[in-house]
Amino acid sequence: MKSIKSLKKLKGKRVLLRVDFNVPLLKNRVLDHSRLQASLPTVQYLMEKGAKIILLTHIGRPGGKIVPSFSTAPVAEHFGIMLGKGVKYINTGNWSWSEKRADKVRFEINHLEDSQIAMLENTRFSSGEEKNDKSLAELFASLADIFVLDGFAVAHRPAASVLGITRFLPSYAGLLLEKEIRGLEKVMKRPKRPFVLVLGGAKLETKIPVIKHLLPQVTNILLGGALVNTYLYARGYGVGASLVQKDLARKAMLYGKNKKVIKPLDLVVGNPRGSSFRVVDIEKKPHLICKKNEAIFDMGPKTVRLFASYIKQAKTLVWNGAMGVFEQKPYDVATLAVARLVASRSKGKAYGVIGGGETLQSMDMAGMTEYIDLVSTGGGAMLEFLSGEKLPGIEALR
Repeated sequence: MKSIKSLKKLKGKRVLLRVDFNVPLLKNRVLDHSRLQASLPTVQYLMEKGAKIILLTHIGRPGGKIVPSFSTAPVAEHFGIMLGKGVKYINTGNWSWSEKRADKVRFEINHLEDSQIAMLENTRFSSGEEKNDKSLAELFASLADIFVLDGFAVAHRPAASVLGITRFLPSYAGLLLEKEIRGLEKVMKRPKRPFVLVLGGAKLETKIPVIKHLLPQVTNILLGGALVNTYLYARGYGVGASLVQKDLARKAMLYGKNKKVIKPLDLVVGNPRGSSFRVVDIEKKPHLICKKNEAIFDMGPKTVRLFASYIKQAKTLVWNGAMGVFEQKPYDVATLAVARLVASRSKGKAYGVIGGGETLQSMDMAGMTEYIDLVSTGGGAMLEFLSGEKLPGIEALR
C-alpha cells in the first residue's frame, strides 16, 4: 500500500484528504470529536510538509440533497479550534456546479497558502457520491494534485470520494489508515495466543462472516448481546419480545454449537425502561427464558464472571459490539464490565483492539479508552476486514 510518507515533495501541493468526520451534530455543535482527533496526526504531518490541505468528508445521510443540519461548516470551525489554526470552509453546495461556480471554488483552493487547511461541503449532498459517479470523482480530482485516504471507517465504501477518485489522481494512505491496517493485520496474521474474540451488538448478519473467517484462528469467541437471542430462539427457547433474526437462526445454531464459542450462562430480562427486571439462569429455565411482554436486555453476573475468566487469559483481544442495551440502566452492567476487563488486559499482557460505535461509546463511559492498543474508527470496515473481505478503498492504494 502506498503511504503518504513515501512522497518527498509535498510543499505547495494541493492534497485532497478524505477523512471520516462523520460526527454527531446538534444545533451546529460537534458533540463528539474523537474522529477529528484520530486524523490530527495526518493533518499535522501534511502541514509540516507545507502542503495545501483540502478536507473531504460526508456527514449523515442527507440523501443526495443539501440538508443544512449536515453541513461541514461547524465541523470546520471545531477542527480549527482543535488545531489552533483556522480552517477555511468552502461552500461547494450540492457539487453540481456551473462553470462560473467551478472557477470560483478552484480559485479559492489554488490560492490557499502552504500549510493552510480548507474543508469542502458534505460529499453526500451529491447523489453521485454513494453511486461512485465517475463525473463526480473527476470533479473531486480536478481540485487537487494528490489524493490521500485517511478514513478507515469509509474504506469499505465504493464511493466517489473513496474509490472513484483514485482513478484520476496519484493516491496514498494517510497515517491513520496505515495505523489501523497494521493493527488489524497483526491480529489477522500474527496473533499471540490465547486469542479471544468478543462479539456482541444486534446485527448477526455482520458478525457471522467474522465468526466463519476467524473461527479456525481464535482460541475462543465470547458471544453476547442480541446475537445470543437468535441462537437461543434456534434452540427452541422462549425469548419473549427479544430482538431475533429468524432468517439467521440456522446459521446461529450452526456456529453457536462450536466448542470454541462461549455462550452466556444467565441473562437479564425485563422491560425496556429497566423498572422491572430479573436474572434468569439458562440451565434452570430449559424452555421459557422470558414472557411475551419481556425481553433479554443484558448478560447476567455468572456470564460476566465466565467471560472474565477467558479475557484474563488472553494475549490477543478483539471486541466489537455491546453485551446489552447499555444506554439504559441497569442494562449497562455487563457491557461496562467487559470494557473494564478488556482495557485492564490491554497494553501489556494482551494486544487489545476495539471497534464499532457502541463499543467505543461504552469504553468511553468506562473511562478506559486510553488503555486500548488499537481503537478502530471503523465498525463496519473493521468487521469486513476481519471477515477477510477486500476493502475497495484500500485495494485501490495497493
